[in-house]
Amino acid sequence: MSDVRPGRLKVYLGAAPGVGKTYRMLDEGRRRAARGADVVIGFAECHGRPHTEAMLDGLESVARAACTYRGGDFEEMDLAAVLDRRPHVAIVDEFAHSNVPGDGRNPKRWQDIEALLDAGVDVITALNIQHLESLNDVVEKITGVPQHETVPDEVVRRAWQIELVDMPPDGLRRRMAHGNIYAPEKIDAALANYFRPGNLTALRQLALLWVADRVDEALQAYRSEHGIGRVWETRERVVVALTGGPEGDTLVRRAARIADRSAGGELLAVHVARSDGLAAGVSHASLARQRRLVEYLGGSYHSVVGDDVATALVEFARAENATQLVLGTSRRGRAARFLTGPGTGETVTELSGDIDVHRVTHERAGRGTLLPSRRRTLSTARLIAGPVAGLVLPTLLTIVLAQLRSTLNLTSEALLLLLAVVGVACIGGVVSAVIASVTASLLLNYWFVPPIGAFTLDDANALVALAVFVVVAAVVAAVVDRSLRLSRRSARATAEAETMSYLAGSIVRGEATIPALLERTRETFGMESADLADDLPDASGVTAVPAGPGAWLALRGRTLSSSERRVLAAFAAHVGSAVERARLAEAAAEVEPVKAADRLRTALLRAVGHDLRTPLAAGWAAVTSLRSREVAFSPEDRDELLATADESMAKLNRLVENLLDLSRLEAGALTLNLRPTSLDEVLPMALADVSEVEAADVEEIPAVLADPPLLERVIANLASNAVRHTPPGQKVMLTASALAGRVELRVVDRGPGLPQTGRERIFEPFQRLGDNDNTTGLGLGLALARGLTEAMNGTLTPEDTPGGGLTMVVSLPFAEQPVRAGSIEQSAGGAR
Repeated sequence: MSDVRPGRLKVYLGAAPGVGKTYRMLDEGRRRAARGADVVIGFAECHGRPHTEAMLDGLESVARAACTYRGGDFEEMDLAAVLDRRPHVAIVDEFAHSNVPGDGRNPKRWQDIEALLDAGVDVITALNIQHLESLNDVVEKITGVPQHETVPDEVVRRAWQIELVDMPPDGLRRRMAHGNIYAPEKIDAALANYFRPGNLTALRQLALLWVADRVDEALQAYRSEHGIGRVWETRERVVVALTGGPEGDTLVRRAARIADRSAGGELLAVHVARSDGLAAGVSHASLARQRRLVEYLGGSYHSVVGDDVATALVEFARAENATQLVLGTSRRGRAARFLTGPGTGETVTELSGDIDVHRVTHERAGRGTLLPSRRRTLSTARLIAGPVAGLVLPTLLTIVLAQLRSTLNLTSEALLLLLAVVGVACIGGVVSAVIASVTASLLLNYWFVPPIGAFTLDDANALVALAVFVVVAAVVAAVVDRSLRLSRRSARATAEAETMSYLAGSIVRGEATIPALLERTRETFGMESADLADDLPDASGVTAVPAGPGAWLALRGRTLSSSERRVLAAFAAHVGSAVERARLAEAAAEVEPVKAADRLRTALLRAVGHDLRTPLAAGWAAVTSLRSREVAFSPEDRDELLATADESMAKLNRLVENLLDLSRLEAGALTLNLRPTSLDEVLPMALADVSEVEAADVEEIPAVLADPPLLERVIANLASNAVRHTPPGQKVMLTASALAGRVELRVVDRGPGLPQTGRERIFEPFQRLGDNDNTTGLGLGLALARGLTEAMNGTLTPEDTPGGGLTMVVSLPFAEQPVRAGSIEQSAGGAR
């Protein structure tokens, strides 16, 4: 068991290439070295920038590891050498870089950095915002450039420090125009594409918001560790409480306007699922509509479990460091508020402390509630008011009845007093009912039963009257109590069903990953943390429930009630299912390469059954005929048979070569000889067997960095494929152009074209999209063409031909532009 202290990671994060991350990283390394720290450079990429390269002076660098991949020479960080050197601090640039495969290297550089951290080495690195996994699709929508190199957000979040290197878009574009970021020939293309002001502004905002969220997480952790319950108004957070009632839309819009008044304001909507009050009578359709409204307005929706709405709301608001709480005014009338005590709004205001509470009026205010009583049992007010009413109400009624003695008879007086007893029983329960019944029977006996003004307790009728009063009051109180218990059970079941419905909805919405479910569980039950454990935790303050074989869902925080534990068990079952799905997905991922190989083998066998046998049969028949002694062939027939045999053998040879090349490509064993190659050099040989192609003049096109025989194969395959789909009488066009350091070669056909949805399939082996017979080859041409192009650091993409048809675009780098050491997947904007 190693006792080495894990290293600490510092990340310099920027919105775009050229903001100065590498410069700042090296500057910190120099400052640390000046203070006596042992600092080495594991890998630094300066991109030819003089000011950045000057920062390397005085810093020790570990020699890079040379490696070869698909015939190209590359340089990578020598992880083993850095680990052997074991410095205090290692500077490792390009956090999201993909390592060249082979020699046991990690696929990604961030995995190399984690190995250094595990060895106790502090690491300083740099990263652009577009390389964060969670923002990958967002950046592609903004810039139109896919990012192939990404880092999981969780890896970056674990960094000890994240420092934002910021620069306004205009300043960055000036730096670009002055030639301080890219080479002169790339400046115009970069400014017109990736470095447009709108792109840079959007990327800058993404970076600022992402860092702000990380700072907020650190602040929340600090407040939790130090037990700080007071609100720190570092950011305007508005929490709006939703009941599922019709006023919810009004509250959400008002809360959104409050949040929008300050820059960076955040809107959070919360619904309390509980056993009474706001949990009963909820309209799930209204809640679903309000959740969509909240998300449309840029907020987040939350559901928590709490026995008391006011307490749950305030605790949630404090946990989120909210500054304002928005509630609707009560829908209960004055009589209901008098009988049931203060409502949620009044209680929240009392408990809120330094959180501002907004009571928003709405059209349902004071018009009666759609919900039952606020308390799950008799409130304190009712427990006090019941006995008082049991004494006061019969007394007041007796005074009134005494004034009406001449109008009413004894029967009416007894019934009215019994009605008062029933009313007290409904208010205060059994104890209040007994007090009221005893008081009413004594007053009836003294004031209305002859002789008036004296107690006749020895009279059998008086005892019967007293017994009737007590029995009626007890029965009514028992019925009220039973109704309360049944209502509580029903509401609890409703709350549990609502909570599980919300969980199921979150899973349907794509939140079924294990971290998302754990966070949803923690939030729902208002706990400090929620984790998965392999063994039953024995720490105090931890609630644990089984989540499948060998897994426990452990929650740290308050003690949960038995009903909450039942709901928690259901959450644990969902978490266990997610764990099992993750295991199955991992197993499926291991099986997928075997399945792919099996599909490839099956497709190969099916294709070989016809496409290899056809030329073999034709050549065999021609040779057999020539060897026959029974037929005397004329010179013309003999030449025709020889030509058939030659053509069949050539076709068979091409098919076999395609198969072998494809196999070498998939195995990574294809040998490349990249050198400056002009298109004039390869086009004549590539188009020798395809007469239906018309090539434009390419003399002025710069040479490309390619392997000539392989480029010839690519062009030949694309041309033959285009000819096959071009209508008779029309030519296939081949043109070339140079732009931003790359040459684009276009093979244009006038065929039927392909829909957008099916274009990637044409690059799969043994696919013949659009072909109606099996006489057109194995379907390897395009698959091989793309594989060979990508092996030469190029791209092959299809696009529509204006007027109909399909155009294949081959893009290759200029010969003057050297192969970038250390990267085989370089996307636009990927330089630091």
